[in-house]
Amino acid sequence: MYTGRGFNRSELGDVDILRHDGMYHLFHLVLPNHDYIAHAVSVDGLLWRRVRNALFIGEPGDWDDDMLWTMHVSKDPDGPASWRMFYTGISRREGGRVQRIGLARSPDLYHWEKAGGLHYPLSIEGPHYESSTDEGRHWVSCRDPFFFIDGQDRYLLVDARVPSGPVARRGCVGIAREVSPDSFIWEHPLFVPRMYDDIEVPVLSKIGDEYYLIGNIREDIKVHYWHSPNLRGPFEAHADNVLLPKGNYAVRLIPEEDRLLLWNFYISGSDNSGGRILPPPAELKRKKDGTLYISSYSGFDDKVQATLEHESLFPLQPVLGNPTAEIEETDWSREIRSVSGYEVCFLKPEAADFRLRGEVCLEGLGKFGLVIRSNEEASGYYISLDVLNGFVQTRFWGTRDQAELEEAFEFTDLQESHFQVSPERTHGMQALAWGGYLEFSIDGIIVLRLVDTRFMKGTRLGFYVESAVLKVSDLSLDILDGPEEEDHGII
Repeated sequence: MYTGRGFNRSELGDVDILRHDGMYHLFHLVLPNHDYIAHAVSVDGLLWRRVRNALFIGEPGDWDDDMLWTMHVSKDPDGPASWRMFYTGISRREGGRVQRIGLARSPDLYHWEKAGGLHYPLSIEGPHYESSTDEGRHWVSCRDPFFFIDGQDRYLLVDARVPSGPVARRGCVGIAREVSPDSFIWEHPLFVPRMYDDIEVPVLSKIGDEYYLIGNIREDIKVHYWHSPNLRGPFEAHADNVLLPKGNYAVRLIPEEDRLLLWNFYISGSDNSGGRILPPPAELKRKKDGTLYISSYSGFDDKVQATLEHESLFPLQPVLGNPTAEIEETDWSREIRSVSGYEVCFLKPEAADFRLRGEVCLEGLGKFGLVIRSNEEASGYYISLDVLNGFVQTRFWGTRDQAELEEAFEFTDLQESHFQVSPERTHGMQALAWGGYLEFSIDGIIVLRLVDTRFMKGTRLGFYVESAVLKVSDLSLDILDGPEEEDHGII
């Protein structure tokens, strides 16, 4: 994982990632000043090393002398040996209220030079968009560029706003067509949902026979997506079009051989006001019905130090001493019963960084879930599963060290999500903990994806049950090599 940390706990802003010659390249904003775009590289997408900074704000009086915002890097279609970076800039003279799109070029991804001339910066124009500070929100939205090629056609997507309708619902995905090298014409918006203030960091991708538009929504701090058989829409939404649970933001996609990697930053803290962290990637996939989902990154296979299975994980250790609870063992499964109240049962091995996989089945109408990163008194992270209604939630539950009286108790909800229920109440599950990164999957689909570091010392993991019978089977535990935040080597 990577935070870009300096004096502050995190200086990471919006990200853009690409892969070239076996290396991942990360470009990101630097907060809170937004005064340059940083560059880091990685071999595996997990351990990053900072290299030469890519771009800086302009000199006083330049159109981008205040801040640099979100960028997108892609191959230059007119210069195969070079790269283009579209980026957002604002000026001090206008009080940062007018956003424009600039361009920088590089022959190698390490050395960048801003483009000038007639075409840049690119300013958004009417009549399809708000283009003056006299309109709407009294600032001009034209940011978060995304360059997309469809056959012979080239397009630039931006976060923009239409000039009519309720002010808080004018957010749209603007689009400009590149009619000749570096010459763009603004066209009718690609998508106007009439719901949101802005659709930030738009991404367009063709998967199978459909186009998928991904947008990041400030109102709920979630990633949404829409689909259409045609590039110019209309774009429709599935009943559940939330791609990532709350706290995940600013998605980017990388096609890589037979997979599509999804990257984003995560806003840490239960109130989403904490530092921004780049978690490991996930793999974006499409179901037969056209809906999208994400699955766990296969790169974790390279982090496995040992795999423990079956009898190596048992016997289960009851923790709370509940007299109404009992454990029944068979060759391939364990049944945990609790008639009244909770019982937590730890697996035999301890692990801080791990990947636990298996099958769970609930009998009765009670509650069950997992406990991970726990201490011996069952203070840790609780993943609660409701297989009757398809609801999953994670929380930190325990005590604060050195605190007194009521302040010593902590019960903090961190993230929640939904999943498709099984009539048999049986599901495959995977829990992964890697440094501060926590991930939980149901039937191969990631439903929880977050970063939390408040309880890093616990090494116990297991299951809990209340007023039900929980059957766990086919368990395996991978012990993972833990992460380094950043490689500070000098090149």
